[in-house]
Amino acid sequence: MKNWYRATTVVAACRDGNISMASDGQVTVGDVVMKGKAQKVRLTQNGKAILGFAGGAADALALSERFEAKLDEFPGNIRRAAVELARDWRTDRILRRLEAMLLVGDPSCILTVSGNGDVIEPDDGIAAIGSGGSYALAAARALLRHSDLSAENLVRESLQIAGEICIYTNQEISSVRLPSDE
Repeated sequence: MKNWYRATTVVAACRDGNISMASDGQVTVGDVVMKGKAQKVRLTQNGKAILGFAGGAADALALSERFEAKLDEFPGNIRRAAVELARDWRTDRILRRLEAMLLVGDPSCILTVSGNGDVIEPDDGIAAIGSGGSYALAAARALLRHSDLSAENLVRESLQIAGEICIYTNQEISSVRLPSDE
């Protein structure tokens, strides 16, 4: 597997009808920290969905734009938009070369989308990508099971823990939250 997914951590959690996504701010090129306060998560589709990315910034931004176009094509259907993006990403000769992963969601689901054609919805409402993703995911699962933290506090705390372990994850955390319409 390529190392393009390294050098960032993004984690998302659904809890009590809310979804929150957070990322660290570190941008690493090789073994050099190039930036400490990058924004890797944001609201999209006029505040109805959340998107985060890991990998090459230009590639991730290109994929983010494509995902937003799919959301415009399939309004309110994040699953269909993600599947269509993954299909295009896998079959298009130019898109296939993009080296990034996306984490997308709304209060109904979280999805991990990759260039391998993967669209994965976790069973427990928690997902993470990037070099510190496994650390953040483990912390988030433990916090989900053993605390009453809100989705936003859960993702922030899990990133804090990941940043204590992963050298490619810093403590400059940015997060976005999206409440359920209900």
